[in-house]
Amino acid sequence: MAEKNNMTRRNFLGSLAAAGTACLTDPLLAMDAVQSSNHTASALDSTSQVPDFKAVRADFPRAARKLWLAAAETHPFSVHTLRAIESYAQFRALGPGEGRTYFSRDMRSELKRMFADMINVTSGEIAFTMSTTHGENIVAAGMELEKRGGNVVIDDLHFPASWYLYSALEKKGIIELRVVNHRDWKIRLADMEKAIDSNTRLVSMALVSNINGYMHEAKDISDIAHANGALVYGDIIQAVGNTPVDIKALGIDCAASSTYKWLMGDFGIGFLYVHKDLQGTAIKQTRYGLRALKGLRGRNFELRGDATIYEGTTSMPNLPALCAYEGLKYIKKLGIDNIRAHAKSLTDRLQKEMPALGYAPITPLDSPSPIVSFLTPAPEETKAKLDKAFGKHVVSLSRWRKTNDKGETELVHGIRIAVSVYNNDDDIDLLLNALH
Repeated sequence: MAEKNNMTRRNFLGSLAAAGTACLTDPLLAMDAVQSSNHTASALDSTSQVPDFKAVRADFPRAARKLWLAAAETHPFSVHTLRAIESYAQFRALGPGEGRTYFSRDMRSELKRMFADMINVTSGEIAFTMSTTHGENIVAAGMELEKRGGNVVIDDLHFPASWYLYSALEKKGIIELRVVNHRDWKIRLADMEKAIDSNTRLVSMALVSNINGYMHEAKDISDIAHANGALVYGDIIQAVGNTPVDIKALGIDCAASSTYKWLMGDFGIGFLYVHKDLQGTAIKQTRYGLRALKGLRGRNFELRGDATIYEGTTSMPNLPALCAYEGLKYIKKLGIDNIRAHAKSLTDRLQKEMPALGYAPITPLDSPSPIVSFLTPAPEETKAKLDKAFGKHVVSLSRWRKTNDKGETELVHGIRIAVSVYNNDDDIDLLLNALH
């Protein structure tokens, strides 16, 4: 019976790249589709310096089934991740055997190394977390702000969870929260400099804003913060995996990211970076689990002496970790520069053609991210057009807070488009035609 299951798995997953038209929510339909094809080509089979993005698209079955221009929400799995999930599920159901693998300790170490390399830090500076927000909470708790007081500086292009975190601390009387408002959907360096002073404990920013893809002048902000004795935290979830990120060069002291967006993974696992000189000192350990230990003999606990002190658990979320492992392997093979170049050709088109349809851009033309956002002149009409064309949402429709030079705010409607490796010009044509 086990061998029969394995053969079925190989037949099913070996041809899945060609099953884009199958309904993946229905295993019987998916099985029929993949068994009718012997196509096994993959973008990762190529040794070329520049990937074949047609083959890349085939690695994401969802791309052929349904338009998805919202990778800033969630990223579809590749066929490689599906194979790994099936192999892991077979292992959990049947135990070790041919083609069945566990998420091993070596794979865990490699996963950290891949992420560390991606942002130019060491693997000893990386801890596993549940999410980006979980990582930032670990940083805030480790700084012992309740003892130190002072202020925390953020901006209004930051992610709402960060606003909530520091607003809650302010309500408890622990800190003063200073929010720098955007002007023309950018954060002015001069405004940040005014907000940061000798009482600033932390500057927290989204390196790439989830609102409009704006990338902060992080190095300059870090220099200002450090000159005043403050630390810098970066929410990098909308940057890492889609554009080059060099944490060391940017001067960021700690950062976090989940894996279910541009890292092509799943919910339930993320990464926290803490500079080695801050571990256990400026950012203290506030949770305790066996993964932090190098050795355990009776009641003698020897710490590993790295960022694992922030993990605070014993078990490992193996399945989400496996998805992240496959996602980062895929990204590494494609190359961040190639990913960025592919996305830029598509976002450049959107920046050129969306304004002609009445959608005013709020993403800078020189933005290095694959996220472009536009104000929506008639939000209900836009939604109706998209629903008619696609049935379900294919881009992110949102409301954002707009600030004028007087500091007055209003809510505006917008559309956020986020392209990834599986998108192409045909996808952009579909969207533009629907919005006409």
